[in-house]
Amino acid sequence: MEPRGWLPLLLWLGLMWPLGAPSEPRLRVFVVPHSHMDVGWLHTVQESMQAYVTNVYNTVVEELTLEKKRRFIAVEQEYFRLWWDGVASDEQKGQVRQLVAEGRLEFVLGGQVMHDEAVTHYDDQILQLTEGHGFLYETFGVRPQFSWQVDPFGASAMTPTLFALAGFNAHVISRIDYDLKEAMQKHQDLQFVWRASRSLSAQQEIFTHVLDQFGYCSEGFNWDGEAIFPGTPLNGLYPQIQIPVTEDSIPNFTSLLLNNVLTRASWFRTPHVLWPWGCDREFLNASLQFANMDIIMEYINNNTSEFNFSMEYATLGDYFRAVHSDQVAWQVRDHHDFLPYSSDMHHAWTGFYASRSAFKALARRASTLLYAGESMFTRHVLLAPHPHLDPAWGLQQLQQLRWAVSEVQHHDAITGTHVPTVGDMFVEHLSTGMQGVHTLMASIIQDRSPAHSGKRGSGGTVEPGGRFAVVYNPLAWTITTIITLTVDFPSVSITDESGRPVPAQVQRSKELPSAYDLHVLTTIPGLSYQHYSIRPRRSSQEDTGEPEPFVAKTTQFGGRLRRHGGQVGQSLVAVVNDCYIIFLDLDTNLMHSIWERQSNRKVYMTQQFMEYHANSDVWKLPVSDNYVFTPSGKAKPAWEAVRMEIVAGPLVTEIRQDFYRELNDSEATFAIYSRLAHRPQGSDGELLCHRIEQEYWVGPLELSREAILRTSTNLNTGQVLYSDNNGYQMQRRPYRKYKNNTNARNYYPMVQSAFIQDRRSRLVLLSEQAHGVSSQGNGQVEVMLHRRLVNNDPANIIADLTLNDTSVVHPVLWLLLGPRNLTSGLRQRSGLALQHRPIVMLREMSGKHAPRGSGPRKQEAVTLPPSVHLQILSIPGWKYGSNHTQHLRTLRKDQNREAKADLRRVLLRLQHLYEVDQDPVLSQPVTLNLQSVLRGLGSVVSVEERSLTGTWNVSEMHRWTWSTRDPPRHRGSSSQPPPPPGGPEVTIYPKEIRTFFIHFQEQ
Repeated sequence: MEPRGWLPLLLWLGLMWPLGAPSEPRLRVFVVPHSHMDVGWLHTVQESMQAYVTNVYNTVVEELTLEKKRRFIAVEQEYFRLWWDGVASDEQKGQVRQLVAEGRLEFVLGGQVMHDEAVTHYDDQILQLTEGHGFLYETFGVRPQFSWQVDPFGASAMTPTLFALAGFNAHVISRIDYDLKEAMQKHQDLQFVWRASRSLSAQQEIFTHVLDQFGYCSEGFNWDGEAIFPGTPLNGLYPQIQIPVTEDSIPNFTSLLLNNVLTRASWFRTPHVLWPWGCDREFLNASLQFANMDIIMEYINNNTSEFNFSMEYATLGDYFRAVHSDQVAWQVRDHHDFLPYSSDMHHAWTGFYASRSAFKALARRASTLLYAGESMFTRHVLLAPHPHLDPAWGLQQLQQLRWAVSEVQHHDAITGTHVPTVGDMFVEHLSTGMQGVHTLMASIIQDRSPAHSGKRGSGGTVEPGGRFAVVYNPLAWTITTIITLTVDFPSVSITDESGRPVPAQVQRSKELPSAYDLHVLTTIPGLSYQHYSIRPRRSSQEDTGEPEPFVAKTTQFGGRLRRHGGQVGQSLVAVVNDCYIIFLDLDTNLMHSIWERQSNRKVYMTQQFMEYHANSDVWKLPVSDNYVFTPSGKAKPAWEAVRMEIVAGPLVTEIRQDFYRELNDSEATFAIYSRLAHRPQGSDGELLCHRIEQEYWVGPLELSREAILRTSTNLNTGQVLYSDNNGYQMQRRPYRKYKNNTNARNYYPMVQSAFIQDRRSRLVLLSEQAHGVSSQGNGQVEVMLHRRLVNNDPANIIADLTLNDTSVVHPVLWLLLGPRNLTSGLRQRSGLALQHRPIVMLREMSGKHAPRGSGPRKQEAVTLPPSVHLQILSIPGWKYGSNHTQHLRTLRKDQNREAKADLRRVLLRLQHLYEVDQDPVLSQPVTLNLQSVLRGLGSVVSVEERSLTGTWNVSEMHRWTWSTRDPPRHRGSSSQPPPPPGGPEVTIYPKEIRTFFIHFQEQ
């Protein structure tokens, strides 16, 4: 800005603070030193620790200790914990404790990472926050109270709700649509109170600050240079070191600063300016940083009458306390989010919703395995004795996977926006953690039933090739579902632990031509097991009368070319269960329509694979890459022929459609495998009946292609889509037209669900991983499943930040179709049934004779009402006590103590699944007696309600209240008064997430 450009700003400042006012500085600038440390992006965690992280913490601690006025905020706990545990000396640890106690080193956000907000599931957001917060509280007795989500690519409405539940007083975001940020700056709307949950409303509102267009970096004020990989330069000097502040250069620095401060001040409503000082990998030489800024700050503060502002080093807490003290009446923002994010008119950051699809699937599988492992371990440890399992070892396996799952929530990890070597690191950490938990589960099974090997064969021998299967239901509801096992033989006998035959169906495997898929119908109570014995049948057993699984019948329909017009639908074949009739068109081998039997409505529906073609030359047009989606036109069909076969049986009918890119291709590039389950009479299979399970095979793709599955219906949707925020709440997404990039800017993240609807019917898509989703036409919904992109952007080439993904991916969607009231009630529970499918553990039958045993020990099921979800049941293994005062006293008394993990304290988190007006029955508040609900785990001694991450007793957590222009809206009271706090009875209201410490009696 030219000097004359300051005049309007100075006039504005003069109006805001009249000339007759006291001569204090007009503005107060809070300089917040920070270093943005990506937990894996262009370099691995180990490389980053070596190149700059260690230097950041070493030099920052030294410089803050030398000078009382200096401050620093620390964000990502994965790096801090690695430095604390592996680098910091006892002297440095003592200095850090002193700095934290004095409030000069402040932990903000406090999670293991700065998590992505678009494609992460709220379970994993909570996990990574809990991991970081638990360490901070255990080590320092502090609890973060301010967020710092300054780099994720868009802002979800789920995140502020979580932060409020964790006890935060303010929330900081940055990356929102460029045009929206410009408008908010113009109208001084960058600060507001966000009521991000429609049902929780004012209960969980939080003050939110959007960083202005300068973001979290302070260009022109970093004197420590750029980090060198793999390590520190030999001469100790880093490249790109800025000229130091001297008597000659200080006018230039102060002029630049004045311009920046006055511009920023015009965008906010209070005289307090938040000035983030730092950027990516900054403060690797904090001595140079502070030495230069000290000079500028002293010069400004000695000439405040000239500059009209003062400067001070500050933490986020210092800044927000000043803003809060002004008692401004803030505007209220409702439950809408800031997604998608566009950095300019040509770059919509919607491509990463589907980048590295296989990695997104692995991250979610690791999360769901951890969820099951936590409750298995908790149940087992509480049920003494456990002779073959060392609880300390078991806890170590879980902690390793907790760390790995937390790590990949980073905004350059699960997003797929990292380089391949970093991706290898993430996969290694996840795979190692998963292997540990699988080993732990096997140990638990052995501990539960050491002598149990199932029913012997008719001759008392165990047949070669036989297996035992243990199936665990990690949900706190009884589920009826079909599990699929792979066997090497088509003629099998399958029995439960009592020796009774089990309904089953066998068919040739679609993946392994020499193997067979064995479908088994199972009903499992909450947090409970079923045991099965699977044995090959011998000819001598044929006369025993023991039924064998039905062998499915396969009907092939040959190939059909893609139609470019003409009549279709003249010849249909139907696949039927109690809830749906799926009609398939034999003229095209595509789906034709679905008859939903409850509403007696036929919805025309077809599905096909299409591709967006991407430009790869950055010098011609904007390109698609890991982050952005910039298609060169509309999506085009990606196939020329399709083959179909139907595999029918009494439990499952499977429709297999293989799509060929070219007529003469021997291998299909795409496939849809649709399953329709047949509910047996007398079984509680509502969720099983009301879903069409689809698995897709996609790839390998050609270069510069982005593959979608487009589902087209005759629903009159008005081109309105609904998609979820992190699996927690739904957002309405009307189609919007833009001057540029309309297709890409109408893509949204689908973490777990999306739907389209008209007045009569709703089509729901449920996903087991994150994808991009859009409605590009009336009655249409498309899901981006896979991307393969290469471009000639020099920066991407140098960093190897490409997406040349040649993998074949196998995403899964479940489709629900029906009236709104039906699908509204089924969507959440069906989504959880997909996310947390039963865990199947197999072991070979061995030995000549099957040992006789009493069978596995029985445990009482844990069953919750259908509207309440067991979000977590775990033994965190924290070493701190529940009493805050006592914990602080213990820390002061003995900082080097080695406390033992508390294995009798259980972390329980419950969530009400429904919005306040979503369902007449399921949306009602639910009162539970936790002693009764948890009696299957043991005898409850005490119940203690805690904050989301467990570090606060809720009775002691008093969040700031902020004045607003709109009156607060609190939830309506129920007809009965709420139970007293601290007792076993709790009432959970719509969309609430409640966290408890449960203490159980020693067995």
